[in-house]
Amino acid sequence: MNLNRNYIQFVVLVSIFLHACGYRFAGGGNLPNGIRSIRIQILENRTAETGVESLFTNDLIYEITKNRKAILTSSQDADATLTGVIESIRSETISRAGQLTAIEKRVTAVVDLKLTDPGGKLIWSAKGVSENEAYDASGDKQLSERNKRTAIEALSKRLAEKIYRRLTDDF
Repeated sequence: MNLNRNYIQFVVLVSIFLHACGYRFAGGGNLPNGIRSIRIQILENRTAETGVESLFTNDLIYEITKNRKAILTSSQDADATLTGVIESIRSETISRAGQLTAIEKRVTAVVDLKLTDPGGKLIWSAKGVSENEAYDASGDKQLSERNKRTAIEALSKRLAEKIYRRLTDDF
C-alpha cells in the first residue's frame, strides 16, 4: 500500500516537473495552410537501389497516419499533394581492417520533397533531407548487402520521422 502511494507521488512529481519545464512532444504542430487531406505520390527513385521508392513512401505514409494530422487519400480532391525524389543513396567505408577490407560502412540517403495545392502552387518544400546509418560490412558480400538493406530500412524510418517533423513545424 505504501509502495503504491510512493509510486503515485513520484508520477505526479515527474508530470509537474515536465509540465513546468515547458516540455512537449515533438511533432505537435499542424500541417501548413490548414491541410486536412493529403495525397502522397510514390517517391521517384533516382538511385541504383531497387525498391527503395516503395520503402521510403510507405514509411512516410505510416508516419503521417500514425500521428493523425491528415487523412491520406488517393483522390485528386486532396487539399495537398506530397511528391518527392530520392536523389541519392551512397555507401562509404567508415572503418577498415586493411587497405582493401572494410569492416563498417555508412549508407546515406538524400531526398527532396514538395507539397503543392490542387492548382500546383508550392506550399512547402525541403531539399537535401538526409539520414544515414552504419552497418557491418565484414564477412561475405551477401551478408554485407543484407546488412546494407537493413540499414536502409532503419534510415528510411528515421527519414520519415524527420520529414514529418519538418512538415508539421508551426510556421
